[in-house]
Amino acid sequence: MAETTKKNKVAKLSYQTAPLFGKENYIWMLVGIVLVALGLILMAGGKSPDPNVFNANEVYSFRRITLAPILMLLGLAVEIYAIFKKSKDTDTQA
Repeated sequence: MAETTKKNKVAKLSYQTAPLFGKENYIWMLVGIVLVALGLILMAGGKSPDPNVFNANEVYSFRRITLAPILMLLGLAVEIYAIFKKSKDTDTQA
């Protein structure tokens, strides 16, 4: 009988855990994802209609070589910030 009482007490205990991230963290994560996606979109393309012609100005343009990688790195930095940012939402629930 003592065994069933212990099981009932353990079953009745429920642990309330706070969410890992708050709303603000998810917004920052979404911004980071958008920046990375924008960088990938800007890096795409450069295909020549004629395979015998190489257009260096199109392949090595400022947009593909400089702007797109900067946006992708900025997006990754925003993702890191979003993960490590202490949310105000989780402080009030703990």
